[in-house]
Amino acid sequence: MSAVAATEHAGPTVQALLAAARRRCAGNSAAAGDCALLLALALDVPRAWLLAHAEQRPDDAALGRFETLLRRRLAGEPMAYLRGRQGFWSLELDVTPDVLVPRPETELLVELALACMGECGRLADLGTGSGAIALALASTRPHWQIVATDRSAAALAVADGNAARLGLSVEFRQGDWFAPLAGERFDIIVSNPPYIAAHDTCLEGDGVRREPRAALVAGDDGLADLAAIIAGSAAHLSPGGWLLLEHGADQGPAVRALLASAGFVALATHADLASRPRVTLGRLPCAN
Repeated sequence: MSAVAATEHAGPTVQALLAAARRRCAGNSAAAGDCALLLALALDVPRAWLLAHAEQRPDDAALGRFETLLRRRLAGEPMAYLRGRQGFWSLELDVTPDVLVPRPETELLVELALACMGECGRLADLGTGSGAIALALASTRPHWQIVATDRSAAALAVADGNAARLGLSVEFRQGDWFAPLAGERFDIIVSNPPYIAAHDTCLEGDGVRREPRAALVAGDDGLADLAAIIAGSAAHLSPGGWLLLEHGADQGPAVRALLASAGFVALATHADLASRPRVTLGRLPCAN
């Protein structure tokens, strides 16, 4: 049976469903704005279809799917998890609650990595999650050799599935940060590691609190994983190689200080499209 029954079906129309759902979302503007997309997901139709078929009456199965999706959204579950997909760079990535939802500001890390190396070279992506950064780079620089690591087997399964579906070449390895990279060196190392302090109130916000905490929180000050990556990176960078790190908007000075202490030069912090300091990079000095 079609998800949209004939107009004599006894259930509510598309228009009435959306109106009722938005009333239920009073006080939750994000959820209210997502009602049309949720209904389109439940009906398996494009969102634009709803406008042209406002008087159609979805069948009982579709009504049940819509109710489930709406309840999950009202409970704070991110839309990306409900859809199972999230756009990043020029890609549509599968996402699950095992990985962070890729965010637009992380595209800055991709842009800067592309500017640091030509058509060929080796790059490591630490804490790859859904594979967003590594796959965006692979889609733009197909001749790069890209290795991506993550401690989570579940996250790597998502990333590997994305690579297979998109036909992109990235080698995924399981382990903490540099552990799977013993004896190897790269021209660039990139990472969007956990950088939120353990007691930061942002962790209570809708969406964020549903994402994997281990991929968000890094000690009391948010700097533990950034410091660990900086400390271990020199052993895995070629002379003149670059380290690029995403971080919190107030962490640029601390990250630059850590990089300077580790012997990096050409330090710079770049702002995202919202003018928030977001990525800091440094270069390992060339051998004398």
